[in-house]
Amino acid sequence: MRELSLDHLRTLVAIADLGSLANAARALHLAAPTVTVQIAELESRLGGQLLVRGRGPAQATALGERFIARARRLLADADDAVEDVRRQLAGQTGRVRVGASTGTIAHLLPPALKRLAEHHPGIDVNVQVLTSNDSMARLAAGSLDLAVVALPQAPVRGVHVTPLRREAVVAFLPADWKAPRRLTPQWLAERPLIMNDASTRLYRLTAEWFSAAGVHCRPRIELNYNDAIRTLVAAGYGAALLPEESHGDDKEPARDPRIAIRPLSPALWRQLGLAVSDRGASGPTRFVLEALQPGKHASAA
Repeated sequence: MRELSLDHLRTLVAIADLGSLANAARALHLAAPTVTVQIAELESRLGGQLLVRGRGPAQATALGERFIARARRLLADADDAVEDVRRQLAGQTGRVRVGASTGTIAHLLPPALKRLAEHHPGIDVNVQVLTSNDSMARLAAGSLDLAVVALPQAPVRGVHVTPLRREAVVAFLPADWKAPRRLTPQWLAERPLIMNDASTRLYRLTAEWFSAAGVHCRPRIELNYNDAIRTLVAAGYGAALLPEESHGDDKEPARDPRIAIRPLSPALWRQLGLAVSDRGASGPTRFVLEALQPGKHASAA
């Protein structure tokens, strides 16, 4: 038997729904003889009668009723497949690979992913914990679509970087320490420090801050996980210089009473940016970008 035609199935279902070949022909914008030929070909291929055609409405045979039910499912699956392709081409579905640090994943991504799910639930975001250097390398290699990185970044071919937000770097220290209102490099250099590891942009940023004041910092421990660093601060293990990360909504988490936060003097800032692969800038990636910077796109609209 030759393969079934979706057009033939659609004609059969239309006859069953509308009650006659003539009504089906009008609804499908086909000539009446074409509908007759399609049903005859379909019955010939199946080797059985599907419809009883007489002076009254067309009636499905027992064989026809079962086959029409299957035909409806086949047509629905075909329509879903076509719609899925259209949505993918329009960027409304698909997978976006995002790289970010642990701090960004914990504080910046959740509200963005919530906005994305509300407006584009068909987009799946795969989040990978990466340093900025690793993210830039993977973007260039094509194994990542988008990343939140610390700025500045050296130019990388095929990767476009734009500023996202600026965050103040502050000191987190055990609450029982006696400390001035604003902390200087000289004061902090004399205390045990917990810092991000040397491969991160934040480590270089803070090391440069100490060096500009003529002092050298020697961290007690290097750890590339900000929440773990704050846990060690709360336990009295040392002080840490970390971004004062915002959750991007009105519901900020309660402060740990074991941790005191002090501004730095001179002030220190971390600039974050969005890095996008030229190959992944279209499609669903653009909707993830909009979710990460809603104010920018709202004002542009």
